[in-house]
Amino acid sequence: MPRFLAVYSMKAEDLARFRAMPKAEQDAVDAVGLPAWDAWEKRNAASLLDRGGMVGKTVRASKNGIGPYTNDFCGYVIVEAKTAEDAARLFLDHPHITIFPGDGVDIMPFLT
Repeated sequence: MPRFLAVYSMKAEDLARFRAMPKAEQDAVDAVGLPAWDAWEKRNAASLLDRGGMVGKTVRASKNGIGPYTNDFCGYVIVEAKTAEDAARLFLDHPHITIFPGDGVDIMPFLT
């Protein structure tokens, strides 16, 4: 069955807004979101090849050298599905976009 890289994205301004909330409000979101995320993983366990994880700040290596870089990438997971659309459907109710300030989940097939 085809494999897909699912990339969690979050706009910097959305993360900043979340981090500007009082700690108690952030904790309340986490108290709902983290168990929902765990439940999502359990519901979709058969499709998860690598649970991936969330990531921190980016350092880019390019022809100009190495330095900090900004993008919306904040995490990933590797899933298995018949089509990219089937893979995308797994994320329609994902807490990243329904509870947390996530922007979306981009689905890309592995070609090799």
